[in-house]
Amino acid sequence: MTVLERIQSRGTLLTHGLLGVLFIVAVGVVIWLLDSVNGFIVYQLSSVTYIAIAAAGLTVLTGQNGQLSLGHGALMAIGAYTTALVLKTFTDLNPAIVMVASILVTAVASIVVGAAAARLRGPYLAGATLGLAVGLPGVAIRFSSVFHGDQGLTVPALSSPDALSDVPAEVWLAWVGLIPAAVTFVLLANLLKTRYGRDFRAIREDEVASALHGIRVSRTQVIAFVLSGACAGLAGSLMAYTSNLAAPGSFPLTLSLQLLAAIVIGGLGTLPGAVWGSLVIVFAPDWIGTLNDAMKLPSNVRDELPLALFGVVFIVAMLAFPYGIQGGLRRLIAWRAGRRRAAAAQA
Repeated sequence: MTVLERIQSRGTLLTHGLLGVLFIVAVGVVIWLLDSVNGFIVYQLSSVTYIAIAAAGLTVLTGQNGQLSLGHGALMAIGAYTTALVLKTFTDLNPAIVMVASILVTAVASIVVGAAAARLRGPYLAGATLGLAVGLPGVAIRFSSVFHGDQGLTVPALSSPDALSDVPAEVWLAWVGLIPAAVTFVLLANLLKTRYGRDFRAIREDEVASALHGIRVSRTQVIAFVLSGACAGLAGSLMAYTSNLAAPGSFPLTLSLQLLAAIVIGGLGTLPGAVWGSLVIVFAPDWIGTLNDAMKLPSNVRDELPLALFGVVFIVAMLAFPYGIQGGLRRLIAWRAGRRRAAAAQA
């Protein structure tokens, strides 16, 4: 790396870091103000933080590197159960240390899964990760003496420090989730600007050409899977803290499918798209449920309507924004910029 490239890299890191700090401050203030209006929305925003982290990791794996995974819900389960088991032994351990432990354990598990995934392509890779999502939660039932079966393991609630004792619990929980989410996005944004990010995209476009250019395809794919798995482990840890529980029922197959839907709706391959998609995934079911209650339909229709409406939302989003919400926003900004240049040229 030349001196100029190092300066540019440091500038990018500094820029993303400053943007991350501003994001934390701005969203933290919004969360504080929202709590006085609707505490449940604040709780939903805390859910957005861990969904966005997992979706960001999946964006790197699927959107940037081209590996399709349907098993990230299972990797989140590893992170959640690691958090629960660590806190079962060390009750008062700092949450940051617990989250790091969850990240490391999930990353190690992802090395094994990623090494196998690097040998598979297309539907075979999707099928293998799908089997992981279906089979891994059953481990908790098989070894119920350790994982407490269907009931799962309880996770102590996060308590705010004495200096912030007046902060409502849901606000503190959202703040705790906001910081690792911002750090994750800053680190991934900088990573994608490096050689690894370029290698990820090159392999996505053409594996053979990448290998001919000296890129070690299998190793790079494993690195992408481990990074994505580490994000899922952090998301699972935050999810356990948010729900105060790590149980098989919290990580169904639909969770993995929702993560995939989030990155597609938000904009495949873009980190901001992971945020937009996470907002849709978290808030859409509540809005659909409200509509369902207002329509006063028969019970047999009410049970199936939320899934049908969610499918409609997914289809409409894809028709209106073929490149996802982030892609649609970029096109809108480009269109408005073009209009302004045209108006300036005429003047």
